[in-house]
Amino acid sequence: MPTRKPSVPLGAIIDALDTELRTRDVPDSSVALNGLQVANNGQVTSIAVAVDASLASIQAAASCGADLLIVHHGLFWAGPQPIVGKNYERVHTLIANNIALYSTHIPLDMHATLGNNVLLAEALALTPAAPFARYKGVDIGVRGTCDEPTDVIVQRATAYAAQYGGSVRVSLPTGNRRTKHWAICSGMGVSPESLLEARLAGVDTLIVGEGTHHSAVDSAEHDVCVVYAGHYATETLGVQALGKWIEQQLGIPWTFLLLPTGL
Repeated sequence: MPTRKPSVPLGAIIDALDTELRTRDVPDSSVALNGLQVANNGQVTSIAVAVDASLASIQAAASCGADLLIVHHGLFWAGPQPIVGKNYERVHTLIANNIALYSTHIPLDMHATLGNNVLLAEALALTPAAPFARYKGVDIGVRGTCDEPTDVIVQRATAYAAQYGGSVRVSLPTGNRRTKHWAICSGMGVSPESLLEARLAGVDTLIVGEGTHHSAVDSAEHDVCVVYAGHYATETLGVQALGKWIEQQLGIPWTFLLLPTGL
């Protein structure tokens, strides 16, 4: 007889995730809709994790036999929309394949051990010493000190981003610069507010996923080197850490779905 896969109630996994991530307490954009977005039949035997709830990630989750897909960006980033066209295909594919969908945005970005920002710092051999990127009363990112050529940090970021199909750009020439005060905010991490916060904290190197064109103009004028390491690449680590955490806590196997956007 075939070996029966271990099965855990969906509700137990959602409760564990909501508690660990403080899903109900952490502020976020209303379109993030953190938590369980689509249910399944109530049991989970295999998990897939991905950055985005795209049709591609949902189809990949179905192909690998997952009955729970955990993502950083959920279904509703454009706000309420009719369930037609590609929106219908996403929802239909989830339901037809008995796949539940759980989304976690800022709660995952800011988590002290599983978060995108603290794990990105670790991947770049940087040690956080303070919070960064204040948003609605919580700190999303991290910052710290070092004394290294900025080129070395950019090289590490470039090697890291390449693993996830990304590339790195910088807002200033780095040849003669040294990084002594750095900050990290994954995803769309540079804004007028975060750049001002960086300047006030004495940050000389700001590592983000992406930013607006004008962020490069502002950073150059204020001598803050912004390292754009890719929105997708900088937000892959948290979902992978969540997959490992659930396996450790509940014994459910997991798979990371690598689906780079190139951005």
